[in-house]
Amino acid sequence: MLPPFRLPLGVLLAAVTLLTGSARLPAQESAAPQGVTPGRYNVLFIAVDDLRPQFGAYGDPVVKSPNLDRIARRGVTFTRAYCQQAVCSPSRSSLLTGRRPDTTKVWDLVTHFRTAIPDVVTLPQHFKNHGYHSQSFGKIYHPGYDDPASWSVPPTRQRGAAWGPDGQTILRDRRAMMLAAGRNLNQPQSRAYGPAWEAPEVPDEFLNDGTIATDAIEALQARKDAKEPFFLAVGFLKPHLPFVAPKKYWDLYRPEEIPLATNPYPSRGAPAYAWQNAGELRQYPGIPSNGPLPKEMARKLIHGYYAAISYMDAQLGRILDELDRQGLTEKTVIVLWGDHGWHLGEHGTWCKHTNYEVATRAPLLMSVPGLKSAGRKSAGLVEFVDIYPTLADVCGLPRPDGVEGGSFKPLMDDPGILWKRAAFHQYPRAIPGQGAGMGYAIRTDRYRLVEWRVPGKDFRQHELYDLLTDPDENQNLANQPEHAATVRRLTEQLQAGWRASAAPR
Repeated sequence: MLPPFRLPLGVLLAAVTLLTGSARLPAQESAAPQGVTPGRYNVLFIAVDDLRPQFGAYGDPVVKSPNLDRIARRGVTFTRAYCQQAVCSPSRSSLLTGRRPDTTKVWDLVTHFRTAIPDVVTLPQHFKNHGYHSQSFGKIYHPGYDDPASWSVPPTRQRGAAWGPDGQTILRDRRAMMLAAGRNLNQPQSRAYGPAWEAPEVPDEFLNDGTIATDAIEALQARKDAKEPFFLAVGFLKPHLPFVAPKKYWDLYRPEEIPLATNPYPSRGAPAYAWQNAGELRQYPGIPSNGPLPKEMARKLIHGYYAAISYMDAQLGRILDELDRQGLTEKTVIVLWGDHGWHLGEHGTWCKHTNYEVATRAPLLMSVPGLKSAGRKSAGLVEFVDIYPTLADVCGLPRPDGVEGGSFKPLMDDPGILWKRAAFHQYPRAIPGQGAGMGYAIRTDRYRLVEWRVPGKDFRQHELYDLLTDPDENQNLANQPEHAATVRRLTEQLQAGWRASAAPR
């Protein structure tokens, strides 16, 4: 877990500061007036933890994802969608409030967005305030930092297991060993972990995502004849570590057909702090504390990641089947998103926690009833702060106040049109000899530029990647004289803030 990052930032994204420095937002919007029909559609809002855009809808021939692909056939697949920070709580807080991390002040896993913006109206709260029944299952906000104002009824948490029987035995043994050594297991740094992967012979509902799907299905059944539309948020836990899925999903893959990363090394010429040492993964037993992973271990982890996707996909299919059974599909907007990407050995690291394409680019699928562009892909640059105003737009609700994104509904209607000039994201990092810093990034059609800054200090360091000639971001071009003009131009664009660059063309 990263240390809390609490220094005042926002210098680069000045437009964001101007927006959020104005009058406080209302604590509650007024509900839909009596006799006024709420939005036209129900909403099935699906979050998937640590899912990178690597499955059938994104052209991957290996990962088995029939139900993810089923949503893609009904809607639009966004091939260049970007989170605002590649870690769970900052990304989710940003998406669910429509504000960027420098506004939510959530750059870590221990801060609630209402500390900085107590009166913000969240995405599900906006729908609730306009006549929707709003309900959540599984992981929507980061665990321990939920938001009661967002929901019509208290959230339903998962009630299954994180490991199979063997994994639970290993976990119990590790806990006993740590307790015998005098460790306080109530401290986050002393958390005990079971194995990083497991393929137990258990039914789907033995594990957490199976119970999440079951609870969501029961809610759909209960809402079939309700007069008010619903906003049902379903947060699947897989493929987040540990990579535990019933054995039948592991058996979908042959180890010899699972590719390893082709660039298992840090980007050449990049500052060392742009990289991270896969600390999240290294907490699991048997994973080396430093250095590269053995190839067979890397392949086993990727195998487990794929199996976890297929397990999650099957639970998603159960919910989609129920939506069809209840006759609700043609009345329901479906949006599915992964909260960020995930390294599978690229740049010699694992997990998220970087500014690289593989960590910040995430899957986004959206289906709207009667969509003429169903089954198409859009390469338009979109950001997760855009999802909130887009859902309000397609459902006929008023544009929410204060959001820092814009509706991409026009891309739903015509996926091929020109769209944003840039997407923005950021990541905090301790910079040796300087202190706590922030890497702000701009992703244009061709380039990604990262500017590393330390508040209160005259410190600047840049990364520049040409994704046309170097899509894997293996070579930092920022210090090469022939690219000085590009660095200067993109730095000016970044410092001008997101509003001018990220607005639709």
